[in-house]
Amino acid sequence: MTTFDPPRPWITSYADGVPENIAPVQGSLFSILEASAREYPDAPALEFFGRTTSYAQLLAQVERAAGGLRELGVAPGDPVAIVLPNCPQHIVAFYAVLRVGAVVVEHNPLYTPSELRGQFADHEAKHAIVWNNVVATVQDFPAELRVHNLISVDVTRAMPLKMRALLRLPIAKARESREALTTAVGGTVRWEDVLRADPVASTLPVPETDDLAIIQYTSGTTGAPKGAALTHRNLLSNAAQARAWVPTITRGPGCVVYAVLPMFHAYGLTLCLTFAMSMGARLVLFPKFDPDMVLQVMRKHPATFLPLVPPIAARLLAAATEQGISLQGTEVAISGAMTLPHELVVPFEAASGGFLVEGYGLSECSPVLMANPIADNRVAGTVGLPIPGTEVRVVDPDNPTQDVAPGAEGELLVRGPQVFSGYYRKPEETAKVFVDDWFRTGDIVTVDEAGFVRIVDRIKELIITGGFNVAPTEVENALRPFPGVADIAVIGMPSAHSGEEVVAAIVVEPGAEVDPEALREFARGVLAAYKVPRRVFIVDELPTSLIGKVLRREVRAALRARGA
Repeated sequence: MTTFDPPRPWITSYADGVPENIAPVQGSLFSILEASAREYPDAPALEFFGRTTSYAQLLAQVERAAGGLRELGVAPGDPVAIVLPNCPQHIVAFYAVLRVGAVVVEHNPLYTPSELRGQFADHEAKHAIVWNNVVATVQDFPAELRVHNLISVDVTRAMPLKMRALLRLPIAKARESREALTTAVGGTVRWEDVLRADPVASTLPVPETDDLAIIQYTSGTTGAPKGAALTHRNLLSNAAQARAWVPTITRGPGCVVYAVLPMFHAYGLTLCLTFAMSMGARLVLFPKFDPDMVLQVMRKHPATFLPLVPPIAARLLAAATEQGISLQGTEVAISGAMTLPHELVVPFEAASGGFLVEGYGLSECSPVLMANPIADNRVAGTVGLPIPGTEVRVVDPDNPTQDVAPGAEGELLVRGPQVFSGYYRKPEETAKVFVDDWFRTGDIVTVDEAGFVRIVDRIKELIITGGFNVAPTEVENALRPFPGVADIAVIGMPSAHSGEEVVAAIVVEPGAEVDPEALREFARGVLAAYKVPRRVFIVDELPTSLIGKVLRREVRAALRARGA
């Protein structure tokens, strides 16, 4: 193994109070909850449609659920699938699985049956804690994938009694809401029955720091599913790094974190679950993002810390402006998954009085790797600086042992305590993404003299046309200012003449018109000729992931389907 210690120019750009490194972590993720319950027993840990759960109550529920899982035969090291939206039961299940030494496997409850089936075939979990609406899908799995213990969760049981009563009213809106949240199922173990068990024995050993904690399936992968195997050390470290990055933020019961991002996603899991619990914060849970619902809570408990993506920030700001509701009190909003437009940052920060900064991460890295400083020296258009304890290199993608010149484009390599050790049961795939002990992110970046990192593009999404490489993000950013363009995705389409041709799919602003040829003429003024889209398609919308990231692969498939 090659030992290489690259320079770390970003340290001098850190905000006041941010350390260069974090201390090595100890214990398990369960220790996060234990510590907060010990320090803030009566403080609200969770809020769900106005109903609160204290830290002491949450810990008691986790210990009973852990006891129930043990009675069902869940043993240390067993993968346990969780297929739930954001709800209190999700948090209880998460920590209960970890308490017994088992491994959490998070799943998107809105996945198609084939998508869920593919992931279950990969991890082969025999225990699953599943939203009622998804139980039938899991029950229909082929015999070789059947789980031994299928635990069904009625999300509405965590709502206030008054709201549950309203859902039972024989009116259309109530009926639709009830049907959207719950479905009657049979042949399962009810979550409430799991919670009736005696608390898990205090003598049961807690997991070790380097034990496997979570299998997190990566988004945007092709072929067979790949689960990033994350240890307690990885996730504890990332929570500690996140705390270190915001040294001045309110802590304890005065800290309010909004879970508007799905917690089955690595981004939401770390910042809305482990980080919030480690802060002793009030975690306000939203099953889905609804700006009106968020603003109702904002009136009573403004968000201290708000993880989001740009579309959520834009919709929230627009709704707050329209309704005359203040966003003041939001100390830090952090954005990820896609470029954060500067024209959104300025009005959002003016409305909130806090910071809106961009960050960057990958499922394989727990996921946070970088963030802009919570300070005036943040740099728009960059993903910020490596967080404490994180090291980066920029290398030649074709020869990842060779570093590029300072400031030059190259592939980003990272290492740190939050970086995983490999994909679950896939040693060959793991070997492909490591160079010595450095993880290959697959992202092309530049790093400036102050250590700020700018993402140029994904290696696998580069368009190769006539022997030239074209970064889709560069073309998209160049064309977004054109009048009438609401959103844009640039992809490569097969060409008999140049290998691939640059193609743009655009969404037009309501009431506007965009002439594709005029857009191409505009592009010629800001881009090299080979980067100008050969064809421009106007579409109604662009497919996105659940956290709002445009899925270029699906854009390409949709254009092919229409004969492009």
